[in-house]
Amino acid sequence: MNAPATIAAARGRPPIARFALRDLRGGLAGLRIFCLCIALGVAAIVGVESLAKALNDGLGRQGRVILGGDASFSLIHRRLSPDEQAFLGRYGSLSTIATMRGMIRTGSGDAALAEIKAVEPSWPQIGAAVFEPQMAPAEALAEKDNVFGAAAEETLLARLNLKIGDAFQLGQARFVLDAVLTSEPDRLAVGIGLGPRVLISQQALDATGLVQPGSLVRWITRVIMGGPSGAPDETHVQGLLAAAARTFPQAGWETRSRLNVSPDFTRDLDRFAEFLTLSGLLSLVVGGVGVANAAQGFVERKRASLAILKAIGATGTSVVMLALIEFLIVAFVGAAAGAALGVAIPFVVNWLFADLLPIPLAPSVDLGVIVLGLAYGLLTALAFSIAPLGRAHDLPVTTLIRDLAEEREGWPRARYVAGAAAAGVALVALAIVTSPQRSVAMAVAGATLAAFLVLRLVAFGIAFAVRRAPASRLVELRMALAAIHRPGALTASIVLSLGLGLAALVALTLIDFNMRAELRQTQPGVTPNFFFLDVRSAGAGAFLDFLKREAPGANISEVPMMRGRFVKIGDTPVAAVKAREDVAWALEGDRGVTFAAKPPEGSEVVAGAWWSGDYSGPPLVSMEKEVADGLGLKVGDAVVVNVLGRDITAKIANLRKVNWRSFAINFVLVYSPNTFKGAPYSELVSAALPAGDGSEQEIALLRAAAHDFPEVASVRVRDALETVEALVAKLALAIRAATGVALLTSVLVLAGALAANRRARLADATILKILGATRTRLTSMFLIEYAILGAATAAFGVGAGALTAWLVVKRIMLIDFVFDWTSALAAAGGGLAFTIGLGMIGAWRILGQKPAAFLREL
Repeated sequence: MNAPATIAAARGRPPIARFALRDLRGGLAGLRIFCLCIALGVAAIVGVESLAKALNDGLGRQGRVILGGDASFSLIHRRLSPDEQAFLGRYGSLSTIATMRGMIRTGSGDAALAEIKAVEPSWPQIGAAVFEPQMAPAEALAEKDNVFGAAAEETLLARLNLKIGDAFQLGQARFVLDAVLTSEPDRLAVGIGLGPRVLISQQALDATGLVQPGSLVRWITRVIMGGPSGAPDETHVQGLLAAAARTFPQAGWETRSRLNVSPDFTRDLDRFAEFLTLSGLLSLVVGGVGVANAAQGFVERKRASLAILKAIGATGTSVVMLALIEFLIVAFVGAAAGAALGVAIPFVVNWLFADLLPIPLAPSVDLGVIVLGLAYGLLTALAFSIAPLGRAHDLPVTTLIRDLAEEREGWPRARYVAGAAAAGVALVALAIVTSPQRSVAMAVAGATLAAFLVLRLVAFGIAFAVRRAPASRLVELRMALAAIHRPGALTASIVLSLGLGLAALVALTLIDFNMRAELRQTQPGVTPNFFFLDVRSAGAGAFLDFLKREAPGANISEVPMMRGRFVKIGDTPVAAVKAREDVAWALEGDRGVTFAAKPPEGSEVVAGAWWSGDYSGPPLVSMEKEVADGLGLKVGDAVVVNVLGRDITAKIANLRKVNWRSFAINFVLVYSPNTFKGAPYSELVSAALPAGDGSEQEIALLRAAAHDFPEVASVRVRDALETVEALVAKLALAIRAATGVALLTSVLVLAGALAANRRARLADATILKILGATRTRLTSMFLIEYAILGAATAAFGVGAGALTAWLVVKRIMLIDFVFDWTSALAAAGGGLAFTIGLGMIGAWRILGQKPAAFLREL
């Protein structure tokens, strides 16, 4: 029946694409779920990429407003020198702000940590601040009768029970709350801290007495080069930054331009967007199982059409190409719909939440993102459909037109297997090449491939186990087990579709649970309840005596602390250093540094030797080993760090392995004491209250410290952890939403598999009804089958997810792993319920069919 020649071109045979389009005119029966799977995955990828681009573009377009100028120069501990200020002043007008932490005290004795921002009368020169009630910044911060005005965020009012017009103290100065700070144009450039923002004037900051030599105050000077109404081009801005670096090589400032407002935020945004994109790719891969099911069902439904084509001369290759073109057309439609939905996400978010977002969005339609999403969708469809469609190549016409013929066993021809493999490789290559962190993308791709192989083995193992199971006297059980391992069974589809989604959900849930548990974990008497910042070295003794008196039995630690930033690693400037990815953070911004006569508690010298207590030679430094290895440093190498505006060149005397979970105060860099002899510094003090003390004792100590030492910033660990935990919760919500797309795709794949298998199951039910089976018995048979498959898949999802979470928590996060049975059982129950529920919905439709109606079609 298979003619060797194709349909003669002399008869005017239309191209295969035209045949495919004509065939699709009959509708998308059996291909709708396939189309939805592709659309969901592409929508997730394009949506995440478009939203990330909208955020980055918003930062770029509003960079001048967010930065507060065209360029900024940030210094810790000190202001600009007269020469530095005169130099920058030649390029444009200057605007300076100061930021630090301080304790707000009320008349009732209550106190709270706040992020203080001191501004000039002309602030903001670009953009606008919003107050409630509305007023100009100069009016809100004006001094009246030796009392300074202030504006604070709503959070501070709630914590201290303040209202407009109430008085409070900061340091040695008195303030009145004139307004609630609703928004500030340069909030993102300044950064997000541990407490609510309090806005004051720089005159008021001087009156507080908080700014002393060694205080942790940051001075940020912005240069407005073109005036508020017009901005210079970026080459002029980069010229300023380059000239400043040449003129003042030891200034130690951190510079930013309007196109690089917040490097940390941009980098973290890119990493988070990449993770969510990979989650979207996971949903596409899960949807690939649905593609394979749809391809298999397509061949089943089109037997008559394919038989006719082969009977009139179409080759097996032509038949497969016809089916493949139809699939790619449907995949393109689904990918285009998903891309349109993804592109719309930033516009919808901006429309609904523009007033709530701290970052301006600049939604746009990016062709590159759309093409990327389409490529992902089409490659996924191609990779998963070629092999199932290739089975039609060698099926004889007699098999294609025999209605109840069993599916052909074995592999399709090598060319189709090779085509599927090539498409799969292209899909993986696309994910890796387009990822900014290729190592992460390779790991995810490898893990996904390994998971698929394991899931195939699990499906095979389930079928093998039930095939070898002893025969049961219970007919329903015997028939259910036979349905699990027979040809064309749903076993592989259910395990593949739900297994991967459940494993991802369990892994993310357990990782989130362990992160939160680690944040909440404390050891009474060991874990610090407080960190006290800006304890002046001259008054450190008095402050320690105060702690011993107010918190008897507390475990108190103190270390000197300054801030510094790397300038050179060896002879290489920091900008040219290629640090290992996991330690690149050490070169970004300024770091805490200290000096000590002996190794800090919680660290162990693993290379080199510690200096003697009376060492007085050239500066030496002890470095944390992991950071040193990541920067390619060893004992004897030199590093240059700018501290207090001076470049300090020190030789690495030893490397330390630090146990960061020891609750001891540790730093990456610890210098020999003679390095900073005579330099101003402050002390960092930690206090772990006795095991019996609780929240009341913490609040009492907080209030007493704020009263007796108003210049000391008290960071209550409980409050800081609540802030961090709230951020983790928001990130986890976004990740779960992305994983939810994969789970929704899993449900669609399962529904598609049930639909594709409907005719075979209908034939089984009809035969069994003819032989005398009742609806109750058939229902029990289906219920047992889906319960076994659902339980096995849920067990795999829990096991694989728990293993993945354990690897991430133990090997990457380096924290203790705790298995949360509640999360695991919830995921297992959900998987089991989905499988049984969808399976029984399909079974109920099958059982409702009359045998006569089916028999008439034979």
